[in-house]
Amino acid sequence: MVVDYVDGHRERVVEGKKRGVESICAVLNDAGVQIAPRTYWAAKKRAPSKRAARDAELLTEIERVFRENYGVYGARKIHAQLNREGIRVARCTVERLMRQKGLQGLR
Repeated sequence: MVVDYVDGHRERVVEGKKRGVESICAVLNDAGVQIAPRTYWAAKKRAPSKRAARDAELLTEIERVFRENYGVYGARKIHAQLNREGIRVARCTVERLMRQKGLQGLR
């Protein structure tokens, strides 16, 4: 989350100068958020976690099923459809990903 914040503010121009990672980290440290520039760069180089990679794959499938059914299916039916297609996924995972993406079936 802090990495996203730094990314969002790196390109800002303040007083005619671009703010670098070091200066943003210094401001964050003064505000009580401890992050070193080295930590930022290590997080940027790190590969996505297995959960993040799986979530990205599942999200495309969830969106596909949602679209194919005219945006009517909710988490329960999408979960059932994915399992019928052989894509094993927990219902709570479907609920979480739909919530993140803002998808909601009819009630």
